Amino acid sequence: MIRPTAESSRRITSFVHQRNRLTDGQQHAWERWWPLLGREVADLVGDPTAYVPQSWFGRVAPLLLEIGPGTGESTAAQAAAALDVDHLAVEVFEPGLARLLMRIDTAGLTNLRLLRGDAVDLLRVAMAPAALDGIRIYFPDPWPKRKHHKRRLVQPEFVALAASRLRPGGFLHLATDWDDYAMQMRAVCAAEPLLENTAADRPGGWTPRPDQRPVTRFEERARVEGRNVRDLLYIRSRKDQQY
Repeated sequence: MIRPTAESSRRITSFVHQRNRLTDGQQHAWERWWPLLGREVADLVGDPTAYVPQSWFGRVAPLLLEIGPGTGESTAAQAAAALDVDHLAVEVFEPGLARLLMRIDTAGLTNLRLLRGDAVDLLRVAMAPAALDGIRIYFPDPWPKRKHHKRRLVQPEFVALAASRLRPGGFLHLATDWDDYAMQMRAVCAAEPLLENTAADRPGGWTPRPDQRPVTRFEERARVEGRNVRDLLYIRSRKDQQY
């Protein structure tokens, strides 16, 4: 495990935590399901040895992490489509997590667990190197104003950390509807030696939209408003076996 340093503790976060009120339905789902299906990232950071995915899921299976699932529309659909894979979703906003708990309950999913807190802390402290078969980051906050670009999640330090947590052959899948953020994502990932672009031979290096990523209402709205949706799919190189 990698312990946070004094420097890392002063880093700029990619989110501003606002505690929003839950609806009655969300509150009911939270009270019923969070003790069983959710955990706090802060608790894992305080005691990294407490996190053992196999014991949480009750089996040994490929493990995927989604960062920032929002209300979980895509997350729940992809978990339902891959029942032989265990899915983790980490989010800071309680209403989104509560909505995802409702989706889990409705679909009867047993292969999806939730974490509340900072994904960077989770990866740095509580996630072992080469522990993940895949990481998904769909439509992260674009922080569109230039002065706020430093808050964007996909930065060189983060991508290096994420890549180190992938097993050789594991994937990093990014999607955004902001052109300049897509360019930034592509440049940052291209500079990471552990990652290989699966669409390097395609125009611009963009990945055709994968069928397994559901079209959410959020994405549909982006299209209606005239924004291009870009996908980028990288794999952790099998050439470097240091982790």
